Amino acid sequence: MNPIGACTWIWTSPFSDAEAGLAAHVAELGFDVLEICIEDPALVHAEPLREAGEAAGIVYSVCGAYGPDRDFAADDPAFRENAFEYTRSLIELAADAGAPVVVGPMYSAVGKERGADPATEWRRAVDGIKRAAEVAEEHGVRLAVEPLNRYETDLVNTAEQGLRLCDEVGSDAVGLLLDTYHLNIEEKHPADAIRLAGDRLFHFHACENDRGTPGTGHIEWESVLGALGDIGYEGHLVIESFTPKVVAIARAVSLWRPLDAEGDALASAGLSFLRSALRSAAA
Repeated sequence: MNPIGACTWIWTSPFSDAEAGLAAHVAELGFDVLEICIEDPALVHAEPLREAGEAAGIVYSVCGAYGPDRDFAADDPAFRENAFEYTRSLIELAADAGAPVVVGPMYSAVGKERGADPATEWRRAVDGIKRAAEVAEEHGVRLAVEPLNRYETDLVNTAEQGLRLCDEVGSDAVGLLLDTYHLNIEEKHPADAIRLAGDRLFHFHACENDRGTPGTGHIEWESVLGALGDIGYEGHLVIESFTPKVVAIARAVSLWRPLDAEGDALASAGLSFLRSALRSAAA
């Protein structure tokens, strides 16, 4: 059965060393994985993470937050270089903390308006991720690039576009993160998109259609989990959600009202649903 995780944005932002105890907390809730969402790399160090994870029996993944000044596709070379240095810091943190993968929409800033020359932006994104992939290869870490919905980016919305990006980057260290929230908006048939990704699927976000508790909305989980089984996906399934109390992140993802539950309630109910759904899919 796939390891199931929860992301730190369910509870807190920005994540720092002071929140390393979340590893023990999610282990008590029954999770296998804690996804560390890094807004400010200066606040997070590998040693306390590694110690907390080992004590709790928790594995990590590392998720990037790509704001306006972290943009591989930007006209401004300073923003492109900042994206590279930020991504490098995430890779180094992941390697030192024992996380196998760094994930996120690393090709461009989230939420920016479409530029005048999308083809040039695409080439810049490819070149930037190529540089990051070289660092990832050196550290034995994989990069999982996340397609986002049309309201958050114009550059990579579908699994097909994501695979094209991976192909042009040309590194075995680069694959895809697919997220059911975004699949639900952008793909005609989410299960077919998962099958299309195949062995290039490095990571998976198991989210409800409203980013609330998995199992409470209209995501077709039987179809989604069946497709993951069809491609032999053995990686993490991570619940990504957000509390509206975390104002900066809530604004970035347009979360204007409370979801069906918060914090522990959302995480626990989502975990219970996913474990049950995975057992049914395997039966």
